Amino acid sequence: MQGQHNHGDAYYRCRFPQEYALANQVAHPSNVYLREDALTDPLDTWLASAFTPHRIEQTITAMTDAQPLDQPPTLATAAQAIITECDAKLGRYRAALDAGADPAVVTDWISQTQTERARAEADLHAQSGKSPRRMSREEINHLVQALGDIAAVLRDADPADKAEVYRQLGLRLTYQPGTQTVRAEVDLSAHRGVMVRVRGGT
Repeated sequence: MQGQHNHGDAYYRCRFPQEYALANQVAHPSNVYLREDALTDPLDTWLASAFTPHRIEQTITAMTDAQPLDQPPTLATAAQAIITECDAKLGRYRAALDAGADPAVVTDWISQTQTERARAEADLHAQSGKSPRRMSREEINHLVQALGDIAAVLRDADPADKAEVYRQLGLRLTYQPGTQTVRAEVDLSAHRGVMVRVRGGT
């Protein structure tokens, strides 16, 4: 469905019949319009229900478990290995100098190794912060509590911020024009879908 405005109101319109359905002999209504506000109110109420007192613990557990495992990126791991190897080489070179090795030769080795180590340090710093730290259950709980009334937060949110919330949740909506229902799915917990009645679909 594609977004469009009609008389100042936001709508979703499906052009599937004109572009695909007729040509491929797929049964489909000739026109499907859905007012955005008929969808977002029940959608936000459903999302907020995950944070009601009797479900909050289940939701926080799901949010905690859904985080990626803490593990250093491959490039950062390789850079750290190079730094460790360079430090070992520099130690051996200094020992060689102490043992009477040719200073000109050893100094050249040291210079090359220090350059290699500097490159690895730059790679390591570039990778720092790219792997998000896992939040603890307590941190997630404090964040949720700080938001307060989730339903009110979603209702009053800036449209761009709300769209980002939907995106981060992996929200997927499927509209059934025959029954004027929308199936909403998010990757938050085992509660993966709900059917809500919406108004204004034709």
